[in-house]
Amino acid sequence: MRISIAGNIGAGKTSLTKLVSKSLGYTPYYEDVISNPYLDDFYNHMERWSFNLQIYFLNSRFKNLLEMNNGKKNIIQDRTIYEDAYIFAPNLNAMGLMPKRDYENYLSLFETMIHLVKAPDLLVYLESSIPNLVNKIHKRGREYEKTISIEYLSRLNERYEAWITNYDSGKLLKINVDNLDFIENKSDYNKILDTIKKEI
Repeated sequence: MRISIAGNIGAGKTSLTKLVSKSLGYTPYYEDVISNPYLDDFYNHMERWSFNLQIYFLNSRFKNLLEMNNGKKNIIQDRTIYEDAYIFAPNLNAMGLMPKRDYENYLSLFETMIHLVKAPDLLVYLESSIPNLVNKIHKRGREYEKTISIEYLSRLNERYEAWITNYDSGKLLKINVDNLDFIENKSDYNKILDTIKKEI
């Protein structure tokens, strides 16, 4: 069984992955943020580093998926390979921050990779409003995220909603997290956990 947690920057994917992995005894796979050599540069000069960053994420997630496919463990994954290709890369292209040539090269690579891995058994989408995302991003205080604009988050949110509306690769669970504090409030967390348990 593989559960994947999807959602915009600041929605709570990593925190929920950590909590659910402990509760269910699943092996967690986290997004490679700490050792990512491009993140700081990307947020300081998006146009220059967008392609490099997206290729790094794509490769990192693809390697993880191959490892997951070969294992026998129950897994919970922080962010999916789909989000790179359907949310972040096209958004960068639309904003003029990733040239068409690079974007088409990126998509071609994604299309090759995606045939070699399977979709998650359950996709959990954490839906969130922009004010809630901004609040969470400021709260966690990551240095490289200080320059993220509301316009950038809004564009991502629009793409997330469009992707989720048309998602048909497997089971989907949508959870609106605007009025939930599953990190500090155990009752809120247990509601989410119970909902996930019912789906698996």
